[in-house]
Amino acid sequence: MPPINPSSDALSAYSSDAFESLELEHLPKLNHRHLINSPSTNSELIAALQNGSLNAAEMHLLTAETQSAGRGQHGRSWQSPRGNVYLSLYHPVHLPISGLLSLIIGVELAKMPIIQVLNEQLRAQGLTAIGVKWANDLGFYSKQYSQQHSFQNQSEPKSNDATLKPLESTKQTLPFHKLAGILIEPVTKSGKLVGVVMGVGLNVQATPKLTAQTCEGMSYQAISLRDIGAMLEPKAPPMPLPDLKTLYQQMSEALIAAMTRFEYLGLEKPTGHTYYLDSFLQEFATMDALAGLRLRVSQDHDDKAHVITGDACSIDTNGCLQLREDNGKISALFTGRIDVIREA
Repeated sequence: MPPINPSSDALSAYSSDAFESLELEHLPKLNHRHLINSPSTNSELIAALQNGSLNAAEMHLLTAETQSAGRGQHGRSWQSPRGNVYLSLYHPVHLPISGLLSLIIGVELAKMPIIQVLNEQLRAQGLTAIGVKWANDLGFYSKQYSQQHSFQNQSEPKSNDATLKPLESTKQTLPFHKLAGILIEPVTKSGKLVGVVMGVGLNVQATPKLTAQTCEGMSYQAISLRDIGAMLEPKAPPMPLPDLKTLYQQMSEALIAAMTRFEYLGLEKPTGHTYYLDSFLQEFATMDALAGLRLRVSQDHDDKAHVITGDACSIDTNGCLQLREDNGKISALFTGRIDVIREA
């Protein structure tokens, strides 16, 4: 298999021993390559598949210590400091990709051992657990955490540079503490879908410094596994975090499990049975970060901004967010910017 061609800087900074030490022994079929730096692991993997450097009939995994041009949803930037996981897995697929896939990935990632252990301790202290936020994130909303730790990791402003001012909290909305983001991109060759690249950025040791500019209007703050562990102290003993190699392994397994689960749903749909779908919807409901929250959802239609408010009531069978409006109508939303309205 031809390797992904990393940048010359990455090659000069990495020895062959370093590459070998990060190979995932238990998942050789993933054709894993690790880089010191990648512009974007999703972009590099897609380019290598489309130009024929990689076989689109096989799975491929690309990981990097940092990204210089990491991407999030809708072209937003993803800040990529060293100490975190930046991972993209390509999986051949012949089923149409739906909004359920990112939610299934979120559920499988939330079942990772470190997140399960942290959630046990968060619940034991009466704190909000890490959950899956529609449509592409892991993290939590917490009024208590926002009050005590608001912007403690944000960069200090410079008096002559307004773009570096820390995010300003508002009385109207509650920020989302974002632990991980998911970016799913289909891969086509000759106009035909051949597979999907599933990218995940997980904040482990480092918390990206989000400013009014880099946050791009989204009402969230970054948080890391290390931050959550520190938040639990001194009531809980210090928690050692898994090394990055272990996380690459566990996250790769979670992505493969998610893809298998998604394919089961595709095979089940023509039969009219809903066993796997019902099972997923029930599991998602236990991890839904928006459950019971009042939302303001902003959408753009016909070059106009539309705002809907209501209470989140899980997702539908297509992966759309369900919002119960004040008049009792339930709207199914395929996309939109979410703000959680603070309780009085």
